[in-house]
Amino acid sequence: MKWFSKKKDHRIQDDENNRLRKSHELFNFRRIWLLSFLLTSGFAIVPVIFFAVIDYNVTERLMLSETVSRTMRLTSNTWRSVAFYLNERQSALQFIVKENSYEALNEPRRLAEILENLRQCFGGFTDLGVIDSDGLQRTYVGSYPLRGKNYSGQKWFENVVSRGSFISDVFLGFRNVPHIVIAIKHRTGDGKFYVLRATIEHNLSRILSEINTTFQDKMKVDSGRETDVFLINQTGIIQTESLYFGKVLEKNRIPVPEVSDETKVVESKDQHGADLIVGYRYIPETPFILMIVKDKERLMKPWQQSRLELIQYLAISITIIILWILGITTYMIRRLKEMDKRRVKYLHMAEYSNKLASIGRLAAGVAHEINNPLAIINEKAGLVKDIFHFKKEYREDPRLMGTMDAILNSVERCSRITRQLLNFARHMNVSVQQINLKSLVHEVLSFLTKEAEYRSIDVVVDIKEDIPDFESDRGKLQQILLNIINNAFASMKTGGSVTIRAMAVPDSRVQIEISDTGCGISQENLRFIFEPFFSTKTEAGGTGLGLSITYSLAKELGGRIEVESKIGKGTTFMINLPMKLEKKEQSDASTASG
Repeated sequence: MKWFSKKKDHRIQDDENNRLRKSHELFNFRRIWLLSFLLTSGFAIVPVIFFAVIDYNVTERLMLSETVSRTMRLTSNTWRSVAFYLNERQSALQFIVKENSYEALNEPRRLAEILENLRQCFGGFTDLGVIDSDGLQRTYVGSYPLRGKNYSGQKWFENVVSRGSFISDVFLGFRNVPHIVIAIKHRTGDGKFYVLRATIEHNLSRILSEINTTFQDKMKVDSGRETDVFLINQTGIIQTESLYFGKVLEKNRIPVPEVSDETKVVESKDQHGADLIVGYRYIPETPFILMIVKDKERLMKPWQQSRLELIQYLAISITIIILWILGITTYMIRRLKEMDKRRVKYLHMAEYSNKLASIGRLAAGVAHEINNPLAIINEKAGLVKDIFHFKKEYREDPRLMGTMDAILNSVERCSRITRQLLNFARHMNVSVQQINLKSLVHEVLSFLTKEAEYRSIDVVVDIKEDIPDFESDRGKLQQILLNIINNAFASMKTGGSVTIRAMAVPDSRVQIEISDTGCGISQENLRFIFEPFFSTKTEAGGTGLGLSITYSLAKELGGRIEVESKIGKGTTFMINLPMKLEKKEQSDASTASG
């Protein structure tokens, strides 16, 4: 049967030559090249990257540390300014209640003079009011109609009555305008008390804005997202204008920092996930928390520019190193491959020939060691059986005599197996001899009979009677058949069949076909199955060398192997061998086996 056209034969022959060349390579030069390149590159590049990373991290930490230090100083100076501002006005009110009687403060003209003096000396005061112990505002000077208002139910009034003095957080109150209250409680001679109340509306925001502007000028920060300085209360409500985190009396969009008696700087994130540097301080004797918030990305912008330059220089250096190492490694591995090519061609086959020889010696040794106790068992069992014949009750006991026959039959079966092992081992080291193909096939199958029975695999042998004995290397042909039949078994689960056919073909050649009903091989993988180390069963322990060795052995015997397969239907291997080895092939076979 002719399976391929001549044109296809030439293409297949070229593929066979390439596969043969690859199968003879002892070393994986691609892997050696890759390892050499990676190791050399690693030793050259890792120190460069290591020192670049150290420089990167040290510089970044120094810049971040400097930013934190500046934020700490600004926070400390700012909270002191705010605390001084509030304490100064609180002290001024305490001085007023000590130097003026309750009656004098209830005079609108006198109270107006005091307010004007406070504005001139301190600034920041919006109005003044005198409130009796019942919470009723008796006298008021200012811009709002608040005289006669009763504050007894308001929280600030309760606090000043209980504490004696009080600075409120920002609230709307009767005037519906954000303001804070500084209130002083003072007792009169008759045991009663009154409260002097001053209001500050927008001055805290102005003070913080001035501090922020001074800081921007001092640090020479570019326009854009500037440092945001504002106050919040301890529930997170904004007390002064914020540039980016909400308006007055809105909920702050940054988490309220943990309580602390010291100035602290922490890293946080805004609602968009941007990194922030937050300096804060709980201002003593007030409900305020000073917040100084900076955009970390913008602060680190100068470092980011330097970082880009560093990365560019590093990338250029690494590229030059890699190109140099790539050229040197490629040149050296190519020369190594050229020098080692001829030697490696035979080392691969010699290694596996030695393995086969070792298997043969092992099989011969096992068979020899088993034969000795088998001979003793056979002799002693025969002797016992003869003794049983002298006594009638033993001789006529079918179970006893049947047991002895079973022992002798088992000994005979073991002897038959050991003879097969010895025969197989003996032929492994033989180079060229006359081969009876049918006998050889059955000899190979004898090692697989039990596996076929256990897995319910039908093995069909169809060898034409007109095939004469022919010359070949018996051991290599055994290995070829054993490898392909093993692959056929591996392609099937429980059940299936393997068919072995052989026929004489023109040009004094014999063709052996081994077909299975297994899973088949995809067309994509079919091109690579004879290449060394290619396997679709690596997870199951496959090495990818079996078919590569089989292909090489067939070439050494002067033959070729072709394969056809369909997914889900099975695979057919066709082994085409000459009936007589040429002298050159015989010499090669002897060299490989030696």
